[in-house]
Amino acid sequence: MPLILTDEQVMLRDSARDFLAEQSPVSQLRALRDNADVDGFSRPLWSRFAEMGFTGVWVPELHGGLGLGSVEAGVVMDRMGHQLCASPLLASGLVAVTALRQAGNPAQQQHWLPLLGSGKAIATLAVDEGSKHKPWQFDTQATPRGDGWHLEGTKTLVLDGHVADLLIVAASVAGDPTRTGLFLVSPLSPGVTVERTVMVDAHNAARVQLQDVQLNADALMGTLESGAAALAATLDMGRAAVAAELMGLADEVFERTVQYLKDRRQFGKQIGEFQALQHRAAHLYTELQISHAAVLKAQQLLDKDIAGAAAAVALAKARAGRTATLAVQEAVQMHGGMGMTDAFELGFFMKRARVLQALWGDSNFHLDALARRQGY
Repeated sequence: MPLILTDEQVMLRDSARDFLAEQSPVSQLRALRDNADVDGFSRPLWSRFAEMGFTGVWVPELHGGLGLGSVEAGVVMDRMGHQLCASPLLASGLVAVTALRQAGNPAQQQHWLPLLGSGKAIATLAVDEGSKHKPWQFDTQATPRGDGWHLEGTKTLVLDGHVADLLIVAASVAGDPTRTGLFLVSPLSPGVTVERTVMVDAHNAARVQLQDVQLNADALMGTLESGAAALAATLDMGRAAVAAELMGLADEVFERTVQYLKDRRQFGKQIGEFQALQHRAAHLYTELQISHAAVLKAQQLLDKDIAGAAAAVALAKARAGRTATLAVQEAVQMHGGMGMTDAFELGFFMKRARVLQALWGDSNFHLDALARRQGY
C-alpha cells in the first residue's frame, strides 16, 4: 500500500487543520494552564469537535460514528499535535472506543459507543500503576464475588480521568497474571476515588483509587481469556495515535524553526545561511520524513489487522518519540536563549513531547519489545 494519503484523507486533514488553527491555537492551552481551568479543556470546543464529527471518527457507522480508520484518526491527531490541543479525543474517542470495539459485548457497545461518538460522554482507559509503563504487571485485582466482581487497586496517569463518565479498568483476575479483565467502572461508584493530576505539559491525567469496589457481572468486557488480547490491541491503537500527535508536534516546531532561520539576521546575514545550521535542519527533515512513513505504515496495518500490527506500532512509537525529541531540542537550540523562556511557545511543545514520549511506553520500551520479537 502506498505511503501517501488518499484524496479523502487529505480533505479530512485540511478540515482539521483549518478548524484547529482557528478554534484551538496554542494560546488556548496557555490560558487553560494560567487560569487553572477546572476541566483542563474547553467544553465549547469539545462540542464543536462533535459537530465536526471528530469525536466519531473511529466509531462504527452502526453506532452513529463516521466509521473511518486508524489512518483518519491519525490525521486528526497529527493536526492536534500542531496546536497542542487539550482534548479528551485521544482517551475517549480513540482508546476507549477501541476497547469497546475489541472487548465490549453488543449491549455495552450499543449503550456507550453512540455516547462517545457524539461527545456526550467521556471514557478513558486505566492501565498503568507506576511511573513506568508495564501493561502486564497489575497489582489491581479483580476477584469474583457472588454474581459480580470485587475490584481493588490504584491506577496512575489515567488520561482525562477527572472528567470521565466511564473508566475502563484493566485488572489481574484472582491473582492470576495470565488472566486479564477489562471492567466498566463508573467513577461515581462507592469506593472509587479520582484525583486530578495536571501533567507538566498542562494536559490532564488522574490517579484512580479502587477500594472495595463492587461490580455487577455485566461490568466485565468480553471474557477473561480475551482480555489480554483486547488490551494489547487497545494500547496499540493509542500508541499509533500518540505517534501521530508526536509527528504533528515535530512538524510544527520544525516549520517554526525554519521560519526563524529565515527571519533572524546576524553579522548581516540570515542565520539560515550558516552551513552548520543548514546541516542540522537537513538532518531533522530527513528524520521527520522517515518517521512519518513509519507512522503511516503502522496505521495502515492497524486498519488491515489490528492484532497483527504490534511490531509496526512499536517501531512507529519509538521513531516518533525520538524524532519529536530531536525536533524540540533543535528548535530550542536554534532559537537561542528565548527558546527557553515561558513567554515563548516552544517550551509547551517540548513539555508535550516529553509526556507523549513516555505515554504507553517510551522509545526504549518499544525498541526492547522489537528486539524481543526478533529473539534477542
